[in-house]
Amino acid sequence: MCELCSMNAKLQGIQGDILRLSVPAVVSNITIPLLGLCDTAISGHLGAAAYLGAIAVGAMMLNVTFWLFGFLRMGTSGLAANAFGAGDSAEQMRVLARAVLAGFSIGLFIILLQRPLESLLMAAIAPTEDVRSLATRYFRVCIWGSPALLSTMAVSGWFVGMQSTSWPMAVAILTNVVNIVLSLTFSFGMGLGFGGVAYGTLASNWLGLVLSVVAVAVFLKGRMAFPPLRDVLRGREMMRFFTVNRDLFFRSACIMAISLAVTRVSAGYGAVMLGANAVMMQFFHMFSFFMDGYAFTAEALVGRYCGSRDRGMLRLSVWSLLVWTLALTAAFTLLYGLGWRPIAGLLTDVGDVVEALGPLSVFIILIPVVSSWAFLLDGFYVGVTRTGRMLFATALSAVVFFGTAFVDIHDGGPVVASPELSRLWVAFLSYLLVRGVALGLLWPDTLRRIFDEPKK
Repeated sequence: MCELCSMNAKLQGIQGDILRLSVPAVVSNITIPLLGLCDTAISGHLGAAAYLGAIAVGAMMLNVTFWLFGFLRMGTSGLAANAFGAGDSAEQMRVLARAVLAGFSIGLFIILLQRPLESLLMAAIAPTEDVRSLATRYFRVCIWGSPALLSTMAVSGWFVGMQSTSWPMAVAILTNVVNIVLSLTFSFGMGLGFGGVAYGTLASNWLGLVLSVVAVAVFLKGRMAFPPLRDVLRGREMMRFFTVNRDLFFRSACIMAISLAVTRVSAGYGAVMLGANAVMMQFFHMFSFFMDGYAFTAEALVGRYCGSRDRGMLRLSVWSLLVWTLALTAAFTLLYGLGWRPIAGLLTDVGDVVEALGPLSVFIILIPVVSSWAFLLDGFYVGVTRTGRMLFATALSAVVFFGTAFVDIHDGGPVVASPELSRLWVAFLSYLLVRGVALGLLWPDTLRRIFDEPKK
C-alpha cells in the first residue's frame, strides 16, 4: 500500500510539473505570431504593397539566419537539465556562461559577415527590386541585434533546463510588447515609416538580453557569479557542449532545407493553390505552438532525471508525456476534422482558396497524428543530450522528403520532377512521420546506453 501511495504521489508530482512547465511555454510560443502580425499591420498601413513584401522577405532572411543557431536554446536546455538533475550548481553556471559566450560570439560573427550573408539570402529568395531595397534596409538594421538575440535564446534554454518556463515566458511577452510599442512609435509617432519597424525590433532585441540577465539574477536570488573563464572553457565539458550543438546545427540545416524547398516550390503554384498551401501551413504552425510546449517540458524533465540517473522517474516522465501528447493529438485531430473549414474561413475570405482545401483536407486532419511524435521525441533526445541520433533521424527523413517530393522513377531511371501540392504534402507528412518513427525505434537502446554508462 505504501508503494502505491508513493507511486501516486510521484505521478501527481510529474503531472503538476508537466502543467507548470507546458502552459508558460505554450503561452510564450503563441506570442511569436502576434509580433509578426503587428509588424505586418504596420507595414500594411504605410501606403504601398512593397512594404508588406519587404517585411515578409526581411523577416524570412533573419529567421533563416537565426534558425541555424537554434541549438543555443536546445543544447543549453539539455545540458542545464542534466546539471540540475545532478545537483551540480557550479556546472549549471558554467553551462549558462558557455551558452551566452557562444551566442554573443556567433552574433558578432554574423554582423561581420552580414554583407555576404545578405547577398546569399537575396539570391535564394529573389524578390522584386522594390521589395529588395526595402528588405535590405530592414535586414541591415535588425542584424545588429544578433548578439543580443542569440544570447537571449541561450538564456531561455538554460531556464528550461533549470525547470522554469515562466521566466522565458515573461521575458518573451515583455520583449514583444515593447517591440510593438516601439515599432508603432518609431514608424508613426517619429515619422520613420518602414525603418521604424526595424529600429523597434533592434531595440527590443537588446532589451530582451537585459531582461534575461535581470531574470537570471532574480531567479538565483542574487547568487549569480560568473565562473572563471578557464572553468568555462575546460576541455571535456567544452567538447561535450560543441558535440551536442554541432549535431543540432546540422539538424537545423536539414529542417531549414526542407522548409526552403516547400516555400520555393509553393511559390510556383497559381495564386489559389499558393494561398491554399499557406493556409495549410498555418494549421501545422498552430499545432506546433502547443506541441513545442510539451517538447520543452520533455527537455526539462527527461534531462533532469537523466542527470540524476533516476531511471524510475525518467520512465514515469516519459510515459506521462506520451499520454498528454496522445490527448493533445486526439483533441487537435477532432478539431481539424470537424472544424477545418470554419478555421480556414477565419484565415482567408477568398472562397476559391477555401474550396481548394476540400480535396486536401485529409492532410490537415493528419497533421497532429503524424507530427506530434517527432516534436515530443525531439524533447526526449535533447534532454538526454543524444543529439547525434536526432541528426541521423532528421537526415534520414530529409532524404525521404526530397525523394518523395521530387524524384520520379521512369524506364530511364530517376528523374527530378516538380511536385503538385498534394504530393508536396505527402512528402512533408512522410518526413515528419519517418522522423518520429526513427526516434521512437532508437529510444529504448538510447536509454539502455545511458544507464549502462558509468556516472561521470
